[in-house]
Amino acid sequence: MAKLLEGVKEEVWGLLQPVQCVYLATAEADQPRVRPVTLLDIDKSFWIATGIRSAKARQMLRNPNVEFCLPLSSECGEGYVRIAGVSTLEKNPQVRATIGGKIPFLMEYWSGPDDPGFGLFRITRVEVEYLRPGDQEAITFIV
Repeated sequence: MAKLLEGVKEEVWGLLQPVQCVYLATAEADQPRVRPVTLLDIDKSFWIATGIRSAKARQMLRNPNVEFCLPLSSECGEGYVRIAGVSTLEKNPQVRATIGGKIPFLMEYWSGPDDPGFGLFRITRVEVEYLRPGDQEAITFIV
């Protein structure tokens, strides 16, 4: 069983690209908020770059529990990877510079990684749900 799970984990990580669009869910009071965002998978960590005054940044600062979903086909319902995690605002200047230097769109929105308007959130992986296209049941595992 452990070997099978390791194969599933490798399959899931193989579906995630260094830069890709996913649907991020945050919470505002008791209301979920979902929107497309660019997810960065850099150095085996997930990152979201956003304006520090944006609604999603404010929501993640108030409630760090987030989920994102990657649909696995153009047709709804054919498969997905859903990852629940905890967001943390990155304040370390060295980490911000290292990760910021790998963000292809950084200079389009901010003057650099030390720009006070640049919000960099690390998403720590907690739980993964994976539905292979064509399967009827999802596989869930804890990271």
